[in-house]
Amino acid sequence: MGEPQTQTNQPPAASSASEPLVRFANVQKSYDGEILVVKDLNLDVEKGEFLTMLGPSGSGKTTCLMMLAGFEPATSGEIYLNSQPINNVAPHKRGIGMVFQNYALFPHMSVAENLAFPLEVRGMSSSERKDRIKKALGMVQLEDFGNRRPAQLSGGQQQRVAVARALVFDPDLVLMDEPLGALDKNLREQMQYEIKHIHEQLGVTVVYVTHDQSEALTMSNRIAVFNDGVIQQLAPPADLYERPENAFVAQFIGENNRLSGVIDDLQRDECTVRVDDGSMVTALPIDVSSTGQRCTLSLRPERVIVTPSNDVSKNRFSARVEELIYLGDHIRARMLVCGNDEFVVKIPNSAGSSRIQEGSELSIGWLVEDCRALAS
Repeated sequence: MGEPQTQTNQPPAASSASEPLVRFANVQKSYDGEILVVKDLNLDVEKGEFLTMLGPSGSGKTTCLMMLAGFEPATSGEIYLNSQPINNVAPHKRGIGMVFQNYALFPHMSVAENLAFPLEVRGMSSSERKDRIKKALGMVQLEDFGNRRPAQLSGGQQQRVAVARALVFDPDLVLMDEPLGALDKNLREQMQYEIKHIHEQLGVTVVYVTHDQSEALTMSNRIAVFNDGVIQQLAPPADLYERPENAFVAQFIGENNRLSGVIDDLQRDECTVRVDDGSMVTALPIDVSSTGQRCTLSLRPERVIVTPSNDVSKNRFSARVEELIYLGDHIRARMLVCGNDEFVVKIPNSAGSSRIQEGSELSIGWLVEDCRALAS
């Protein structure tokens, strides 16, 4: 794999015009003094944005969140909040709202008492607490649940209370660590939209951690894709999906077809790759540098054209249909293409799609700009 092309290789330059709310400057973390689980992290989180740290287990994303919250110390480097260094500031003095996967509600307290707790700690008056609790419960559509205990609520309602508690004292920053991981699929998707809408209404800054790429794409302004303690790419959701900068991001974000080969010819705007079965594919060169270099071609299943017109002249291939799976709005076809029998094509469920049968041979193709050559 080539070196990640990210905005994280150098410390962010200071700016007097508009300072970020959060800044990680050359932050590293090791638990044993030898292995770095976070490596030289330089990252700015802008005021009001929803930034998601996304990656597989062990990639360093949760460790970054815990360092920002103050639950883990940084081994080296500095973390800033509102331009102030916070490495030596206790967690409860950072003024950060937190939402966890396990809700972390006090079971012996009512919903209203759970929301009152962070307000009491901050010395707010009884009347102000009452107003803030009412506002927070309305925000998560639980106005009539203030007297209930957490055990009397569903999982989705408990998570709403946890979100309300994180927001009730009007923090500048809210951290969310896999907050929807314990919910079923339908409720999880519903909560994604609710949290997204609350963020849009309040304008609060959110740093969110998840391993679910669909969740990250749905909710975020920007996504930092972590792997092996390093941000592989930092970009808005559409850029990550449409323009991955390396093979890891292409494979981790969404479904992706991969063809392995060698660069046969390399120009500025396109390259020719000799795939392992001998087929020649024309692609967009991303992080490849010379002929003879091994590379991986990345192509989204929905970008493949079945029975292409003459416009697709550079990439037309014969394909054999190995398997068809009906998924309602589209048909997922697994095909043998260029020697790869795990090649996936998403065919819209429209007129003519029902004529495609398992075992049949057909012509497929794709545009050069939809196929990206990435260093293996």
